[in-house]
Amino acid sequence: MKGIKRLAQHLDISIGTVSRALNGKPDVNEETRRRVLDAAALLGYAPNQAGRSLRRGSTNAVGFMIESNDETETNSDNFFLGVIGGLTGALLKHNLDLVVLPCSVNEDPHDYLQRIVARRLVDAVIISATQRRDRRIDLLKAARIPFIALGRTGGPDEHAWIDLDFEGVAHKAVARLAALGHRQIAVAIPDNEINLGYVFRDAFEDAMAHHRLTVDPSHIIRARSSEHGGYTIGNALLAMEKRPTAIVLVYEMMAIGLYRRLNEAGLTPGRDLAVVGFREGPQSQFLSPALTSFRMSLRDLGIGLAEGLLATMPAYADQFPQGFVHKLWPMELVEGESDAMVIGR
Repeated sequence: MKGIKRLAQHLDISIGTVSRALNGKPDVNEETRRRVLDAAALLGYAPNQAGRSLRRGSTNAVGFMIESNDETETNSDNFFLGVIGGLTGALLKHNLDLVVLPCSVNEDPHDYLQRIVARRLVDAVIISATQRRDRRIDLLKAARIPFIALGRTGGPDEHAWIDLDFEGVAHKAVARLAALGHRQIAVAIPDNEINLGYVFRDAFEDAMAHHRLTVDPSHIIRARSSEHGGYTIGNALLAMEKRPTAIVLVYEMMAIGLYRRLNEAGLTPGRDLAVVGFREGPQSQFLSPALTSFRMSLRDLGIGLAEGLLATMPAYADQFPQGFVHKLWPMELVEGESDAMVIGR
């Protein structure tokens, strides 16, 4: 009780208010909640239930923060499940448990993580859905909590990160389509501030320039990273006066919605519009024609994240002396029939 009492005295508010703020109760206003969380992080407060672990100096747990929203719950995306499988196995070898930290899309990711940090629930953190300017990184650095990011930011990379090789995917996709004679190529990117969209767009534009192709601004389509987003992309393409002959998708689930919308319009992927998807997922095997996409091992990515995180944790420095990991995860082209159409030169 001494910790929470000290925190209450520091803020000059009641112990009950501090407790309710730390536990996310709705009867505490946002200004007070933020003051409590900021002070808890500053003073190194942890709740009583974590006291025993703190006295040992460790919780023996690693947190994996992922975004949880309606789309994640309704589509059958297996990305995080595969990554978690690799993570769990790699951490178990070092007697570390993995705790999944699902942040609702309706909550600010920084505020959510700030609450986790204040409670000292885990020894280290893996963050995902990395934004172009991600305040969580400053928070973790200030709290001196080891972490690794699944995804780069748009700023200095003075921290550990692993990201998918979006540049490689964009260049391979554009090169393949250009070789088939396509000159009007569109790209679909997320409609949010996750940095991967900016990375992919820049790489796409570089690849187009390399092949001396012009990017039509109207052919850069922003949509949700979901099946519904793919359907929206189909609507956007059909409404265009100057329709592209090919499109590159940055998220695999978009292909499902796009296929449906094209079929409704009497169009066939690979015949009326060349489509290059992103990651080869279990759903893509049921698409017809077969989707050209990129393959990677989610399990190996999870293992890579675990080892990159362990390298930031002082207790494992001898076993993983490589320091901050900066790695682009390779992806292998899988040829399908969705981009089979050849354009006359």
